[in-house]
Amino acid sequence: MDRGMVGSASKGRLQVEVRHHGASAVVTPVGELDHHTAEVLREPLEKCVEGGRVRLVVDCSKLEFCDSTGLNVLLGARLKAEAAGGGVHLAGMLPIVARVFEITGADAVFTVHGSLDAALVE
Repeated sequence: MDRGMVGSASKGRLQVEVRHHGASAVVTPVGELDHHTAEVLREPLEKCVEGGRVRLVVDCSKLEFCDSTGLNVLLGARLKAEAAGGGVHLAGMLPIVARVFEITGADAVFTVHGSLDAALVE
């Protein structure tokens, strides 16, 4: 099973790491996801799907903030992954980030897991 780091990106308040875990791409955004940093997450998510990794697990345990732009990045990734036969799983959301998903109803369209380990079991 390939568990190696395959990439990372950074822009000020957001860093994104990508690694493979079996059939999944584990994408870990660290910091604040907003209008100014959205592309830092959008690009690796799109590259994963384009490269055939259509089961995306977004480890949100280090995501400190997410606004509507960030939410739209994740929704866009979900649509692309599902169109390719996969999906987006969100794992380990901090309460402040989980609240954004709850308020907007976006938590109903994603598969949400309490931890990264739980998301990788399936």
